[in-house]
Amino acid sequence: MSLRAVFDTNILISASISLTGTPFHCLALARAGEVESVTCQEILDEFREKLVGKFSLSPETAALAVNEVRAFSHVVLVPRALTGIVPDPDDHKVLECAVAGSATHIVTGDRRHLLPLKVYQGIAIVNAADFLHAVSTSK
Repeated sequence: MSLRAVFDTNILISASISLTGTPFHCLALARAGEVESVTCQEILDEFREKLVGKFSLSPETAALAVNEVRAFSHVVLVPRALTGIVPDPDDHKVLECAVAGSATHIVTGDRRHLLPLKVYQGIAIVNAADFLHAVSTSK
């Protein structure tokens, strides 16, 4: 079975800022085509905004990072209709992206809102280390 994952913004940022660690290795698997990456424009926009606003990257450098993720990801449209599942409304786009993209996993570091769900509509919600474990056991 091919694993298909949505990497939320904090995973994308962690992988981009630190070229080591589990988030980096998760994205490396997607770059190599060993897992399928699914994203949406809303996640990519938030990724770019955080890189520029919080991490002071230039807009050009942030655009390069976004375009790299777009290049190895399947970009899906999300309806932005989901409400009330998690306290942070920004997290709904991650759930919608996973459903729209037929993801098997949502990979996140969000311990407050997403990880406590554990599963959403049959989609496993895991941290980066657990995703790497899932990849290694699916081979």
